[in-house]
Amino acid sequence: MHTHDLSAWTHSHVFDVGNQAAERGTRTVMWITLVMMVVEIIAGYGFNSMALLADGWHMSSHALAIGLSAFAYAAARRYSTDTRFAFGTWKIEILGGYTSAILLLGVAGLMLFGSVERILTPQPIHYEEALVIAVIGLVVNVVCAFILGHAHDHHVHGHGHTHEVHGSHHHHHHDLNLTSAYLHVVADAATSVLAIAALAGGLVYGWSWLDPVMGIVGAILVAIWARSLLVETGKVLLDREMDHPVVAEIRAAIETGPGEGDTRIADLHVWRVGKQSYSCAVSLVTHNLTLTSEQVREQLSIHEEIAHVTVEIHQCDQR
Repeated sequence: MHTHDLSAWTHSHVFDVGNQAAERGTRTVMWITLVMMVVEIIAGYGFNSMALLADGWHMSSHALAIGLSAFAYAAARRYSTDTRFAFGTWKIEILGGYTSAILLLGVAGLMLFGSVERILTPQPIHYEEALVIAVIGLVVNVVCAFILGHAHDHHVHGHGHTHEVHGSHHHHHHDLNLTSAYLHVVADAATSVLAIAALAGGLVYGWSWLDPVMGIVGAILVAIWARSLLVETGKVLLDREMDHPVVAEIRAAIETGPGEGDTRIADLHVWRVGKQSYSCAVSLVTHNLTLTSEQVREQLSIHEEIAHVTVEIHQCDQR
């Protein structure tokens, strides 16, 4: 005899919509980064500095990423109660990131072409003026990092907590959206250092070749970042998450649960619905006639990253 028990979607996790400090911090940094990006790109063309131009275009990628983070907070807040969005509006950020990554690969190609052209046909560079702009860019990055760091501290102090669930100790969740924006600023600061080194080398030692070489290095950094972003966003958009460690955790939780030894997983699907939130649909075959979907969901609740669970149980009284 077979019986079926199909549960409805359950919300075992409350999505973060972002607090005011985090949203305000990312929005402020976005505008600062955009202004500095425009200044560096114009100065790079005006002063014939490929290193400065590379830093400006690299900063554009971070401006876009930080802008997406700010938009994600606003969208999450605006539509947090809209039931038409079954899993929230998080994938808006993913779609934007995927699109920006494609555009950035084109930008990296143009930067590489321009730098090689400058090596073959050198042009005079206004080192002192370009160096001033590069230093200002680095200072801006440090200020932006401070703003986001302050917003992160405020977020942790306002929402940080620790608790235990079924004997498993979990610390407070970090705001990964804010952390992502912070890392972009730090990476942009590293590119600014490359530009400063190239311009300083040209000014002090007359190494004019160093500027386009650093432009090539900057192009490679943009391409690597874009490729990584394409891979990560592509995984989410295509729901390619079955090799994620959380899948193994789900299997282990079920296999060691109430139906241990009598229950096997017939079908399992896991996909991402947030930065660190996953949905799970599992079909079980069991000889344990007392096993219920509530027991399975209770067993999976020790993993807080599992936000939604659907359980289907096929019970068989024959061995």
